[in-house]
Amino acid sequence: MTTPVSECLYCQHLPLLDELMIKIADLEVSQLFLFKEQSHPGRCNVVYKDHGVDLQMLSDDERNAFMRDVARVGKAIDTAFNPDKINYGAYADTISHLHMHIVPKYKGEFEFGGVFEMNPKKKYLSDAEYSAMIEKIKAAL
Repeated sequence: MTTPVSECLYCQHLPLLDELMIKIADLEVSQLFLFKEQSHPGRCNVVYKDHGVDLQMLSDDERNAFMRDVARVGKAIDTAFNPDKINYGAYADTISHLHMHIVPKYKGEFEFGGVFEMNPKKKYLSDAEYSAMIEKIKAAL
């Protein structure tokens, strides 16, 4: 099932996008968003610029550019938050828009050693805390 571009969370910047995430920056071929739900401190989403493609559909150059964005964000999250591990997830069963979840994990903390929950709805921050986190990520980019 393909989500039409007219119904795409990312392409249409639907209200749900603002409920779930805060835009941090434009990257080489993607946009970077911070998840508002922060059970995994520093969790982000790297969203490819074009709708309706999967990783295997990209040319080598497009794929390499997207993966450079993903790796750049992973490195920034590692620098900014010093997690014990970073999980990467590309899930698009219900949204036909290539995106990669960047999920820092911390030993002894929420879900370490297991699969991350998409939206546990457990930990939200103040506007000031989101701003500080975003600035930390931007400085590490």
